[in-house]
Amino acid sequence: MTSREPQPELAAPSVRSLVLLSIPAVLIGVISALTLWVVDEVAGVIDDGIWKSLPSALGIDPSSGWWIFLILTVTGLAVGLTVWLVPGHAGPDSATTELVTTPLRIGIVPSLALAAVLGLAGGVSLGPENPIIAINVSILVALVGRIWKAVPSQLVMLMAASGTIGALFGTPVAAALVFTGIVAAVKGGGALWDKLFLPLVSAAAGSLTMTLLAHPHLAIPMPAYTHVTGWDVLAALIIGAVATGVGLLGAVLFPLIHRAFHALRQPVLITLAGGIVLGLVGAVGGPITLFKGLEQMGTLVVNRADYSIGQLVLIVVVKLVALLVAASSGFRGGRVFPAVFIGAALGTLTVALVPVVPLPVAIAAAVMGITLAVTRDGWIAIFVGVAVTQNLLVLPILSLAVLPAWLMVTKAPEFLITPKAITPTSPRAADGAGR
Repeated sequence: MTSREPQPELAAPSVRSLVLLSIPAVLIGVISALTLWVVDEVAGVIDDGIWKSLPSALGIDPSSGWWIFLILTVTGLAVGLTVWLVPGHAGPDSATTELVTTPLRIGIVPSLALAAVLGLAGGVSLGPENPIIAINVSILVALVGRIWKAVPSQLVMLMAASGTIGALFGTPVAAALVFTGIVAAVKGGGALWDKLFLPLVSAAAGSLTMTLLAHPHLAIPMPAYTHVTGWDVLAALIIGAVATGVGLLGAVLFPLIHRAFHALRQPVLITLAGGIVLGLVGAVGGPITLFKGLEQMGTLVVNRADYSIGQLVLIVVVKLVALLVAASSGFRGGRVFPAVFIGAALGTLTVALVPVVPLPVAIAAAVMGITLAVTRDGWIAIFVGVAVTQNLLVLPILSLAVLPAWLMVTKAPEFLITPKAITPTSPRAADGAGR
């Protein structure tokens, strides 16, 4: 999930420096949240226009297969033109980037933001996390480098990424869990909590700002869960392992699908082909399988009685295919949020097959398993599993279920395209990497 490039050593902070640097840390968190909010709002306006207002004006059912196919195909064309022609070329392929990476050249940011907005609005099965973190890190490293030259750029990068993660999940806890591993690997900087202090200030500022603006949350309404049994623990172990296996299947297929799309070489052809395939699978799966999946997973779980076992299987398969195609065909976006939808759908399917399994246990374990396979981060996988249920009773269950799941992923392929697996598209497209 994180950048593995060598970083310069940070000096151990004093109490005075932590207090003084808290001021830019708060501002960085607020700006990170505002940037995310603007991207979401712009994408939301376009989303409403093409999925609600325009179909309503034309007397068209936006859930019809042909409309879904048309919009996703056009979205693929629009993103491809952005990658090909807009200065900056939308940055590096998101399939090759982890959640937190080094800053891009500032000139890349507008094209990356445009490509991300188009994908989010068009219903592409990717989340905003990778692009928005890259955007915020790039902008804030450049900005703080001009205003507060004494603040190390590596520290600014950590604060910007942390503030963005806090805003994305609506809580600084997510950033704390993600950054425990990151800052522990940073050379110097004092004790662990000395290193975490300023990123957590940014995360708290980012999450509070986003909460005031948009009230983000992962929670899915579901029946109360008040008593843990041994059978629940066993069920979570099995469900978590199965969901991890689904995620690892995706990781195995990911480079193959990426290579197939990038054999087209030309950026417009790559994303256009991706849009066409997404349109076809979206027409099969229906609106519930579109977009990043946070709103859709709530709808799916709340209305689970409306879906047969066969329909739930179809939704899981379609969304997995949509995630792999979207991530492989040049769209800019993250893989975490759609994976969470797949986990929620797997948990719902489990309860349909075995009704005695409590719904919160099934969904928490499935979300944890597939998130672990996608992120390779046990802390964030447990956090997301608890967050979707909003029930702390599942925490000890997931803390056990994550252990065999981790044994499955630790030596398995990553859900990431490594440089050796990349087929260059064109000199202009390859120029997206920051330098």
